[in-house]
Amino acid sequence: MMNVTVASTGWVAGLVLGVVVIAVAAAIVIVIVALAMRISKQAATADEAVEVVRRQTDNLDGIPRINDSGVRILHAARALRKAAVGR
Repeated sequence: MMNVTVASTGWVAGLVLGVVVIAVAAAIVIVIVALAMRISKQAATADEAVEVVRRQTDNLDGIPRINDSGVRILHAARALRKAAVGR
């Protein structure tokens, strides 16, 4: 009779261990899904923000000309400094 009790105790322990492993795996999956949903919402917000920035900067037509003028001013200032210092 003692052997039967020990054998059935092993099955119960195995079943309990299996349930615990499945519960832990389910908890991990739930956390991963929750984080994925959070990341998805943040990505949608970032996508909207990028679209707003794109719309705001589309109206800046003269940027290449402004950059060119800035480079010319920088070169002229360096030439003046070189002439003034003598190097």
